[in-house]
Amino acid sequence: MKKNKQFNVNIFINTLKNKYKEWKAPVVTAMANKGASPFEVLITTILSLRTKDDVTAKAAKKLLAVANTPDRMVTLSEKEIETLIYPAGFYPTKAKRIKQISKIIIDTYKGITPDDLDELLKLPGVGRKTANLVLIEGFKKNAICVDTHVHRISNRVGLVTTKTPDKTEFALRKSLPEKYWIQYNEILVAFGQIICRPVSPICSRCPVEHMCPRINVLKSR
Repeated sequence: MKKNKQFNVNIFINTLKNKYKEWKAPVVTAMANKGASPFEVLITTILSLRTKDDVTAKAAKKLLAVANTPDRMVTLSEKEIETLIYPAGFYPTKAKRIKQISKIIIDTYKGITPDDLDELLKLPGVGRKTANLVLIEGFKKNAICVDTHVHRISNRVGLVTTKTPDKTEFALRKSLPEKYWIQYNEILVAFGQIICRPVSPICSRCPVEHMCPRINVLKSR
């Protein structure tokens, strides 16, 4: 761990933004960039939980090709949804949740995916990470989505000092300039997948190595 490097959030994010075009966008962002609807973003985000991006992309493509609206989704049985999204992680549970959520959106929200954090959190299986990502990618609203990459890297560079992703979200709301909120998850997920990995990050290729204190990094490349 190195403690003698000074961290500047503006330089950190702007440097990563300049390098970001070399990295692959996270699957939900990639779909949103192609014009996915808020409902499609929500379904893809649910599929992405504990699932690799390439598997998520294939599962989402198959499912949404058959049913890309709540009305169409509820016509499918859970088994049909399972078949379409396999081998996404926890696919039986996700199939059940997708069916439930689609029905709730029809019955409670007149078929329109809610664009409010509290309302999204009422949907079964939707936590703060999923809800915030839907707000960002589905509605282009200012929100902070914290997954394992964002939680790890934000602590690694010393921007926050937290123990859980939820606590990281609330800490970032205070320490991260709002102008960066929408892109923060997108950039850090790609950065975390390619360079700033959980174990043995590739610091020799890191564009912000010169300013990173490497908090709790025991081994790097």
